[in-house]
Amino acid sequence: MSDPPAPLAEIERLTRNGDIAGAATLLETTLGGGTGDLESWLQLAGLRRALRQPRRSLEAVHKALEQAPLDFMALVMRAGLLERIGDRGAGEAWAEALAQRPPGELPSALAAAVAQGEPVHAAWLAERAAQLASATAEAEQGAGEDEVWRIARFRDNALRKTQVYRSQPTHYHYPGLREREFHPRARFPWLPELEALTGVIREEMLTVMHAERAELVPYIQYSAHEALAQWRSLNHNRDWTAIHLIEKGKRIAANAGLCPQTMAFLERIAQPAIPGASPNAMFSLLAPQTTIPPHVGVNNTRLLCHLPLVVPPGCWFRVGAETRHWHEGESFVFDDTIEHEAANPSGELRVVLIFDLWHPDLAALEREAVSALIGAECRSE
Repeated sequence: MSDPPAPLAEIERLTRNGDIAGAATLLETTLGGGTGDLESWLQLAGLRRALRQPRRSLEAVHKALEQAPLDFMALVMRAGLLERIGDRGAGEAWAEALAQRPPGELPSALAAAVAQGEPVHAAWLAERAAQLASATAEAEQGAGEDEVWRIARFRDNALRKTQVYRSQPTHYHYPGLREREFHPRARFPWLPELEALTGVIREEMLTVMHAERAELVPYIQYSAHEALAQWRSLNHNRDWTAIHLIEKGKRIAANAGLCPQTMAFLERIAQPAIPGASPNAMFSLLAPQTTIPPHVGVNNTRLLCHLPLVVPPGCWFRVGAETRHWHEGESFVFDDTIEHEAANPSGELRVVLIFDLWHPDLAALEREAVSALIGAECRSE
């Protein structure tokens, strides 16, 4: 390994000997106010900070950020220095830094700096949240339930409290459809009727679970060579299983025949009719201590409805930026082409009825086009 250039070797020598001021002066002279690399500017910033010269250290950090505007170390140093000099922008600087935090454990010194900055960020966030809530309060007075939710999410997005998630289906994306993690209940007026049947549907589920002829299969089943990695840990895994009532448009007689009232309800719902693909309806069984990793669905022209039937404490479900706990008998409709995940951290089985729906933004002729296109794809497989 070759020796470092003479100025760098001298800077290292001065630093080792405790001549921090000499090392800083020589490094600053070497850089000459030009476009040195990220590491050199951060080194100079560290030397100036050690000399208790926060403003000169900040100048060096800004030079480092010119080279790499999203560098986490540089952003943390900038936030800490602004805090030290009492700059009002320290809270926002911490927000910018924390937004770039890499996954995994941080080095101890960096972790300590972040731990000191987190309360500053939290205080700034609370103050700004109050300001934004005050700014939108008058508009919210005349808003409906869904409008209030959207305004609140708008505020959270502005505060970076929530990440913006988009529909990203693996196969079929229909343009112009409304993207919502959980869709408003008002768009599905039959939800109260479904919820009123919870007890009946649960009894039918228990009947089919204990029937000798019931068909219980892994929820995820695909060939190992397929270009899909998001469910690999659960592929053909009986920790997440399904009792299908309708699968890809086919009625599963052994199961459906034991669930007459469930099937009668499904017949009244506008499920997608796509040859070889849908409708689908099933009881989803998630084993104790099992997590479903983040993933997205196939096709954004459909939505999914969940009716929780057996829910041990602690079972949760995240779609995009919103996490909910399942509650028995409380249904919801969501877009499975937005990243979602689930977990059953309990020691008991969790069971949910799941079925698909047409996305309500689709006109009748659009449904026909979707059915024709996806149906043609399924026939060609």
